[in-house]
Amino acid sequence: MARTDAINSLQTDRSTPSDSVGATGSGPPGAAGSDAGLPSSAKPLSWWARARRDKILLLMALPGLVLLLVFHYLPLLGNLIAFQEYLPFVPFGRSAWVGLDNFAVIFNGDQEFLNALKNTLLITLVQVIFVFPAPIALALLLNSLLSERIKRVVQSVLYLPHFLSWVIVIAIFQQILGGSGLINNFLRSHGIGTIDFLGNPDGFIALLTSQVIWKDTGWGTILFLAALTQIDPGLYEAARVDGASRWRQLWHVTVPGIRGLIILLLILRLGDSLTVGFEQIILQQNLVGRPASEVLDTYVYNNGVLAGQWGVSAAVGLVKGLVAVVLVIGANKIAHIFGEAGVYQK
Repeated sequence: MARTDAINSLQTDRSTPSDSVGATGSGPPGAAGSDAGLPSSAKPLSWWARARRDKILLLMALPGLVLLLVFHYLPLLGNLIAFQEYLPFVPFGRSAWVGLDNFAVIFNGDQEFLNALKNTLLITLVQVIFVFPAPIALALLLNSLLSERIKRVVQSVLYLPHFLSWVIVIAIFQQILGGSGLINNFLRSHGIGTIDFLGNPDGFIALLTSQVIWKDTGWGTILFLAALTQIDPGLYEAARVDGASRWRQLWHVTVPGIRGLIILLLILRLGDSLTVGFEQIILQQNLVGRPASEVLDTYVYNNGVLAGQWGVSAAVGLVKGLVAVVLVIGANKIAHIFGEAGVYQK
């Protein structure tokens, strides 16, 4: 018994000071000694210090910032003419003020304006139903390809139409669907009556939708393919262990993995809902006529630039922009209610 007490006393005497500090401190042994002399929290850098640290990045972003200010924010001052009887040869800001008279076409329900609004909303609805999901479906198909080489080749081919201007795209469709195009020449050579694909007002929205899908669907898959690569492969393995089929994995793993991106792009699409492709439509408007093809953007162009009603066109454009802002904010609020991040956080 006395021998045991002596051994315990000897082990206690051999304990180091660092062990004692570690035992009494909040961290592991030796942690208090290693942190001695260090501040408890780093002092935040000032704005000027951060700017000097990131000066190279700021210089790289400067050209884009200048372009954004010059071509997007500075032109907002032009909305002033929505409240004037604007004349191009009068210095800016000195035209006669007319108050809300230019907004009469909106408040009084001008027939031409209402027709443009109806066409815009109808085209937007069709494109949200058919155009918006197309990149998602295509991205899921590409992601299912096992061969990376085949996937890269298919992606490269699908990206190409995006880099063609609308002039070239419409020329290609005319060569295929026009009165003397490939399909009608084939029908004519076999004694079958030709079909007016491009000049039929009833099929104009379908024509626009098919052109947009052909041109931009491949390019739209980039974001979704990037999002698909961020999904943890372990989730698919766990789903397979639980006996989930490919469709179950798609519904319970893949779709939730890209749901945030889908909601974000849908909100942005709502903000752009009253803009349905000015160049695409104006190039084909003579074929189908204005009643079937007039949208808000072409209404602004035809009544402003061509007819000289600058104030009315500016008023319509201003209201269109305000409606887009309201749609984005409202959709973002709804996304927050359902627990999604949306475009911006609260």
